[in-house]
Amino acid sequence: MTITEKTHPPISSTRRSFALRDSASQATALTGLALAATLALVSCGAPGTSGTPRSAGTAGTNTSASHAASADNRVGTEVESAQSRLVITHDGGLTVLDTSTGKSVAELALKGFNRVNPAGDGRHVLVSTTGGFQVLDAGSWSEPHGEHHRYFTADPSLAELKFPATTPGHAVNHGGVTALFDDGTGAVNTFTPSELGGDSLPPTQEYKTSAAHHGVAVQLTNGQMLVTEGTSESRNGAKLLDAPDAKGARAVLAESSDCPGVHGEATAKGETLVLGCEDGLLLIKDAKFTKIASPDTYGRIGNQAGSRASTVVLGDYKKDKNAELERPKTFSLTDTATGKLTLVPIDYSYSFRSLARGGDGAALMLGTDGKLHIYNPDTGKESAAVDIVAPWEEPLDWQQPRPSIFADGTVAYVSDPAKKLVHTVDLASAKVTASHPLDHVPNEITGVSGQADSAHAAH
Repeated sequence: MTITEKTHPPISSTRRSFALRDSASQATALTGLALAATLALVSCGAPGTSGTPRSAGTAGTNTSASHAASADNRVGTEVESAQSRLVITHDGGLTVLDTSTGKSVAELALKGFNRVNPAGDGRHVLVSTTGGFQVLDAGSWSEPHGEHHRYFTADPSLAELKFPATTPGHAVNHGGVTALFDDGTGAVNTFTPSELGGDSLPPTQEYKTSAAHHGVAVQLTNGQMLVTEGTSESRNGAKLLDAPDAKGARAVLAESSDCPGVHGEATAKGETLVLGCEDGLLLIKDAKFTKIASPDTYGRIGNQAGSRASTVVLGDYKKDKNAELERPKTFSLTDTATGKLTLVPIDYSYSFRSLARGGDGAALMLGTDGKLHIYNPDTGKESAAVDIVAPWEEPLDWQQPRPSIFADGTVAYVSDPAKKLVHTVDLASAKVTASHPLDHVPNEITGVSGQADSAHAAH
């Protein structure tokens, strides 16, 4: 299969205007506020959208109110440390929140059901929307300066920059490359997220799977790429492709058709990958596929969460093939070093937006009992349970809001649709440290760290 490299035309520079702000005066007013988390996605000047960003707040005490332009000529206000931000979707738009203040720094309208994923550079978020993956600049970044970095914030911006896709699906960053899967065509486009910024998209390389399907792709640090295979009717396999040769072709290194209903992926410590199947997992290691079978004839692991700090992958686990919606009472822990799959029984249920990992590899499960459960991934033992939201039930429609989690190192952020809140949880102390009001009912949540070498820069 030959890879095609594409470049994308620039947009009008008049669409990108950014206001200077005096962060020193803002910082004084914000001193003493607790760590906060709130999501906000911005829609600025996109076709069919409207909205005006709010002035972006900054946290910390700034020794100066200096302003500087980033590598893409964006003007920002310098701050003392990297400022993480959350992006939250809601019906008809997006919200971007400053996690240090809990304040919304942008409210933007964007029609349709939108999904969000970190782009992989600690600054941008990809919005899966009509026509493709639209680029949101969350307005927080770092610039190298000698042996250290300088940090800046600005108003978030959702510009007319969109990676085209007929049905945008999974966006997976790993090893400094982001892979975008178009479910409508089966095409995979990869790009380098560190090249995002400015008035045009970075060049992409395209690979086409054999047919359109709901799939996923991951590019490894050595240039190899894992892609699922299937059709709109059935999915049961995957291929591991070699890095492109001089002519842009990728040779097939290994393949497997032993993964019915293939869905979802995760990367564990040592760059070991797994794909979910209706009867277990496919393990991809050292250019070989190995099946890890479920103990049940139908034992579906369709959503997984990996960690660079752990060889164990956290996964869901469903046993009722005929259920309209199974609300499981078990989750899975799979050690990719040994191939051992462990099922953990629980007295609550969860949804596909309930799984996350702490910076130390801790397995996080947001339960329908309203608690965030923290587990040791090696033993499956619960170390803490944090009361956060009221008990809830997973809705039948997967697009409907429900409590969702986004973890960033030692902190987790949990949305609370019933009360229109977002909560901040310190994972070390297992305590809720802040709760912040939202103007809309939150749905999906993700975030950026404001530094390029963040945990978001690798899957």
